[in-house]
Amino acid sequence: MDMERLWAPWRLGYVQGSDPEATARAVPVDAWRPGADVDCFLCRAAAAAPAHDRTLGVVARTTASVVVINRFPYSNGHLLVAPLDHRATLTALDDEQLLDLQHCLAEWCRVMESAMQAQGFNVGLNLGRVAGAGVPGHLHWHIVPRWAGDVNFMATLAGTRVLPQALDELWLQLTASAEAAHS
Repeated sequence: MDMERLWAPWRLGYVQGSDPEATARAVPVDAWRPGADVDCFLCRAAAAAPAHDRTLGVVARTTASVVVINRFPYSNGHLLVAPLDHRATLTALDDEQLLDLQHCLAEWCRVMESAMQAQGFNVGLNLGRVAGAGVPGHLHWHIVPRWAGDVNFMATLAGTRVLPQALDELWLQLTASAEAAHS
């Protein structure tokens, strides 16, 4: 029995020398939003044309929010929900933005329940670097889908996460499910 093999198809580009982050940074932006940080991947996702959504992992945009696949997921299906504007705090958002973000969180939990048969979710927001924010200038919620038995020995013993699906395949699955729900 071969217990040491882990399939990681999304790593092929890295092994071959391509850098998906560099590819994402190369996506052209015609008009940055006011106050955007040109080095912020969430600002780029908010400002790029929909033709670049797949490259950037954008699964949805609204008038106030953007939903992006996390390139460094805790589990399969890990999404980030962020305001279109580069804002670091909740108090920097108006009521319309806050409500829109909450609607996005609910909608994408529903989409993942349908598309991925997610059985639960961890939804979280880290505000500020000391609270664990990896992008402290652009607040964003994490939606991490969960399934019974998904916490396996790999995370406990080896500090390894096993993700059963390539990020591009996840993009296809989620966007198709969201489109079907709105048809």
